[in-house]
Amino acid sequence: MINLTKIIAVAGKGGVGKSTFSTLLIKTIIEKVDNIILAVDADSNATLGQMLGVNVEQSIGGLREEFLKEKDSIPQGMSKHEYVQYELQLAKTESDKFDLITMGRPEGPGCYCAINNILRTYMDALADKYQYIVIDNEAGMEHLSRRTTNAMDKFFIVSDFTPIGFETAERIAILAKEMELEIKDMYLVINRVQRESMEHPRIKELRDSGKYRAVFTIPNDEILINHAFEGKPLIELPSSSAAVTMVGKICREAEVI
Repeated sequence: MINLTKIIAVAGKGGVGKSTFSTLLIKTIIEKVDNIILAVDADSNATLGQMLGVNVEQSIGGLREEFLKEKDSIPQGMSKHEYVQYELQLAKTESDKFDLITMGRPEGPGCYCAINNILRTYMDALADKYQYIVIDNEAGMEHLSRRTTNAMDKFFIVSDFTPIGFETAERIAILAKEMELEIKDMYLVINRVQRESMEHPRIKELRDSGKYRAVFTIPNDEILINHAFEGKPLIELPSSSAAVTMVGKICREAEVI
């Protein structure tokens, strides 16, 4: 059976607008498709739920540690695998257009092999139920390396317009190859670019380098800045937002939708 789920992963160093880009990707997709999509917040500094306007009550990391503390209190007649599957289902935040799984904090001390194996199995089985999965990942891409099935169809590396941002983006691209991740298309997204820098020679150099399928730029957006400052979920940004418009264009040109 051919898996038709489209896996879209986003990575980048902290502070470059990675989760903002993930949110606008999700916003664009849910406005174009009828099916519920799956969003995965795999960054230990979990902010995707807030940007999507949903309240996350439980994370996978929290459940994992709770299970290890209380593994001897599994209800009678329920296997460890069944109990974990039940708890994992409770950790899914649901809305009308998307479901959200929040991975949460990094692993603590002790052996997590068994629970991680169950988690991988659960995530892989869950993936088959969605047309789209968007993974907001941390720069180290630990959770991507743990996936056991499904190639990434689109991998967006987000940078800001700084030398450190570009260097980090390149390290992430190299890391993805070293991890032997199966990636169909890899893109660089340069975020918060001032208008006068849109045609900067460095951007042209990156486009001509052949390292990425394409290099996109997202302009600095005052509407987005004001929206975030007021504490409003970014998924509610209006269509007049320059960032929303550009992410829509990126989705079309990268054939996300």
